[in-house]
Amino acid sequence: MKRIKPVKIKILLLVFFITGIYGISLGLSTYKPMITMLGVINLCLGGFFGWLFLTKYM
Repeated sequence: MKRIKPVKIKILLLVFFITGIYGISLGLSTYKPMITMLGVINLCLGGFFGWLFLTKYM
C-alpha cells in the first residue's frame, strides 16, 4: 500500500466522523433510514482511517 501522509489521514478521519455524525443525526430526526445507513458507513470509514493512522504513524 502506498504511504499516505499523516496530515491527509487526519483530514479524512475528521471529515468522515463529522459527516457520519451529521448523517446519523439528520437521518434519525427526519426518519430517513437510508441517510442513517450512509451516516453509519461514513462513521465506519472514519474508524478505518483512525485505525490506519494509529497503526502506521504512532
